[in-house]
Order: sequence, then C-alpha cells, then structure tokens
Amino acid sequence: MSLDLGTKTIGTAFCDAGWRFATNGKTLPRGKWGKDRTALQELIAARAVAGLVIGLPRNMDGSEGPRAQASRAFARNAESAFALPVLLWDERWSTQSAEAAMIGQDMSRARRAERIDSHAAAIILQGAIDRLAGGVL
Repeated sequence: MSLDLGTKTIGTAFCDAGWRFATNGKTLPRGKWGKDRTALQELIAARAVAGLVIGLPRNMDGSEGPRAQASRAFARNAESAFALPVLLWDERWSTQSAEAAMIGQDMSRARRAERIDSHAAAIILQGAIDRLAGGVL
C-alpha cells in the first residue's frame, strides 16, 4: 500500500499480489494521528497489506524541508503502529504526473481535486514496484 500524505488528505494506492501494477485507492481525510491510524488500519486489514510505501516530498535539489520531516515522523508512527515494513520513496513530480494523466483523461478540475492524492499515491507505488522488481514487467 502506498500513501501520499497531504496536509488535508491522504491518498492511498494498492498493488496486485504479483507486484506489477499499482492502482489508486481511496482518498482519506487527514486528521490527528489516532484518526488516521484507525482509517489506515481498516484498509490494511481489508487488503491484507504486507508493507507501506510513503511518499517523501524532497525539494528539487534533493534537500528535505518541513514536509519531508513530517513524512518521516508519520512513517515512524506507521511502522510502530502497524508492525509493517515502511519504505520512504522520493515523490518529486508524482503530483504533477498525476495531474497531467488526469488532464489527459479529460477529467474535470473538480474531479481532479478530489482524486489527485490517490493518483499520486499510485505513481509513487508504481515507481517503487518497478525499482524493487528490477524494472521487469
């Protein structure tokens, strides 16, 4: 399962059992850690999730700012709460790629706003899958 952590929402994505294809999931409203943990635990249990890939928002020069530090803190909490392996994945360009793909599908601006985080989560997860699988599909 992949997470794209926004300030107001958490985008989710899942992959098939063969680690080939990422698909976007729900976009969850973001709240305090306890509420986020409960919502994510439900998804983890329902999908039999074996690990998490969390987007790490680095700056274009590779440095890390406050959002990256917040993602690292979230990852530490998730690793402890869910007892799953957690991989932080560089998410530079994921939102822009998701936006371009949705525009290419002629999706309305309002619909894109609702789904951008889950689409970005799928792009993050696909990048991790491709890398972990050695780029072989």
